[in-house]
Amino acid sequence: MDSGPFPILNQKIFGKRLVYLDNAATTQKPQVVIDAIKQFYETSNANIHRGIHHLAEKSTMAYESSRETVARFIGAETDEIVFTSGTTHSLNMLVQMLGKNLHPGDEIVLTMMEHHSNLIPWQEMAREKELIVKFIPLTADYTLDLQKARELITAKTKVLAFTHVSNTLGTINPAAELIALAHAQGALAVVDVAQSVGHLPLNVRQLDCDFLAFSGHKMCGPLGIGVLYGKKDLLINLEPAFFGGGMVEDVSSEVGKALWLAPPQRFEAGTPPIAGAIGLARAVDFLEKQGLKQIEAHCTLLREYAIKELKKIPRLNIIGPEQGGIGIISFTLEVIHPHDVAEILNREGIAVRAGHHCTIPLMKELGLADGTTRASFYLYNTIEDVDALVAGIRKVQEVFR
Repeated sequence: MDSGPFPILNQKIFGKRLVYLDNAATTQKPQVVIDAIKQFYETSNANIHRGIHHLAEKSTMAYESSRETVARFIGAETDEIVFTSGTTHSLNMLVQMLGKNLHPGDEIVLTMMEHHSNLIPWQEMAREKELIVKFIPLTADYTLDLQKARELITAKTKVLAFTHVSNTLGTINPAAELIALAHAQGALAVVDVAQSVGHLPLNVRQLDCDFLAFSGHKMCGPLGIGVLYGKKDLLINLEPAFFGGGMVEDVSSEVGKALWLAPPQRFEAGTPPIAGAIGLARAVDFLEKQGLKQIEAHCTLLREYAIKELKKIPRLNIIGPEQGGIGIISFTLEVIHPHDVAEILNREGIAVRAGHHCTIPLMKELGLADGTTRASFYLYNTIEDVDALVAGIRKVQEVFR
């Protein structure tokens, strides 16, 4: 793909060409995103909404314009976009807000492939409010057991929260079908799209999800910026979880007399990540120029080629579906610890991830005490990168022969 300049990819690691295959953890940033952040700090840096001087107004306009860009990107309305620090912040905040309306015995349904960010907040809320948490299990081919999902999602279910794409397995879950199951039982549907938002087209109206969360840094945007989407009629009835400047319409010295601003401002207490929002908007522009369908096709091609080549390596086990994943491959090498695999690959200039990938319950379910090695691709990766990975793995095996 014509992916434009990514300055960080020009460097060498231990004298070798950098092969960056840790995109599920974070993606690299194109020059246009770096330039947008630099330009903001050089020409527009000021706090937003409350100032009337030129820089404050300029900064506010750029921030709110970024909100419009992100809203358009996922098919939402502008006031349905809440800026956060990332997916983890979005989900924790949402759980705190929804938890105020949950009662002992209410049920939350998750999946066995959830990232800790979409697991632990619900568990902690369940402990606090005496809720029941249930899990949709996996089938033998690393996909969700939809028959079990139909049995688990009942009239007692208040929230179904699930990942669109597993950050460990690469499995693409049938989001629209799961959301429909939740709505049929009167439950809310919360979707973690951190791994899919920069890889394939998403439209919240078509999905009909109630809430959706993602991070900018996994889609060529800056670190420290994220998004919580919520349907307008749901956000207006939520009480904020964080309090401070910029989110109140009126407040007095009397307890309980604060009046909140309308969404999304009521959920953005304090100084928000202004430069991050501006950088995220430029990342959206960049991805739209590349084309989300083209990015999806490119990453799928790389994954299919990688699986074909990896299957030729003896004693290598692929952990995840062989078909249908988005640019993520987890694998194990018999008798070799994933951390050893990652370190030797690192010496070859190849960046991968090793361990539990913040999915410890999934690893326990799969009997993988040491976790896996994960390679994840994005738009700037090439067939040559895959070939380097394969050659690197063969070198790992030579070292441990």
